[in-house]
Amino acid sequence: MTLSARLALTRGEFSLDVEFTVPGGTVLALLGPNGSGKSTVLGSLAGLLSVTSADVTLADRRLAGNGVDLPPHERRIGLLSQDALLFPHLSAMDNVAFSPRSTGTSRAEARAIASRWLAEVDAAEFANRRPSQLSGGQQQRVAIARALASAPDLLLLDEPFAALDVDSAPAIRGLLRRVLRDGPTTVLVTHDPLDALALADHVAVMNGGRIVERGPTREVLAAPRTPFTARIAGLNLVSGVAVEDGLRTPPGEVVTGLLTPDTVVGEAAVAVFAPNAVAVYPHDGEHHGSPRNTIDAVVAALEPHGPVIRVRTEGGGWAHGLTADLTPAAVAELALEPGSAVTLSVKAATVAVHPAAAS
Repeated sequence: MTLSARLALTRGEFSLDVEFTVPGGTVLALLGPNGSGKSTVLGSLAGLLSVTSADVTLADRRLAGNGVDLPPHERRIGLLSQDALLFPHLSAMDNVAFSPRSTGTSRAEARAIASRWLAEVDAAEFANRRPSQLSGGQQQRVAIARALASAPDLLLLDEPFAALDVDSAPAIRGLLRRVLRDGPTTVLVTHDPLDALALADHVAVMNGGRIVERGPTREVLAAPRTPFTARIAGLNLVSGVAVEDGLRTPPGEVVTGLLTPDTVVGEAAVAVFAPNAVAVYPHDGEHHGSPRNTIDAVVAALEPHGPVIRVRTEGGGWAHGLTADLTPAAVAELALEPGSAVTLSVKAATVAVHPAAAS
């Protein structure tokens, strides 16, 4: 069931104004910094927040707009948050059965539905336990079953893995990927690009109550057009204006790179490149690579990042905030530590220049 939504509201100094469509049976991930409006979108879709104006349709059914404003219990929407919020006095079975029971299903049929969904989320063995007898991951499995047991037309997921430990989160992520494969239309709010990559067909990046970037998940994360998206994707991003051979930064420096077909010379653009494309040399030492893409910087931090060390730098011009991935041996050989003066070099062939996101 396709979701079409246009939402606008003002709460104090914050304003939300978004419009988007989610094709039936697909998953849209909302990404963005804290305070960008992601959870406000979910609350508005669910009917939990009063909006200034709205036009929300799900398939051929209008939820809001044109004089319609259905209450939450009539919207046929399932909501799953980072906290399971199970009824503490009910067993897992009765928690899940509550969902279809609330829509008028008989007790026997509701328990049959609950039993089926508990099995689907690998929680059948917990059917008779109360929430206090379950781990965080087990509670979230039950909460997923409860959210889906009423056969919602739309599923809203608000940071569903945020409260889970590092061992539980991957299992629950895999579980959701499986049940959503043939599941309802879904909107997912998350800060983690792994969630978006694992679950979402499309992503929309929000900032200041607006959608500033939108597209297929892998395309957006591979070619970010905003600093936030670049940060969560683990890429470097330099802003400026497109020129024939790359990008000109506000101070006038040119980062040489390859323009994508949709980049227009003279318009706002971003240069994007991976941390492993950044070579690090001692300041004033011998270095190689494209001489046009070299700049002096200072090491700000060294952070373990899987098998490599991520070097974060600061400095003037486009060097500020760049990251480079080096092996531990290279870090030791260069004697890098916070405060070390270095020269960064990036080959032009590794730099892609894209249009900047509309502000």
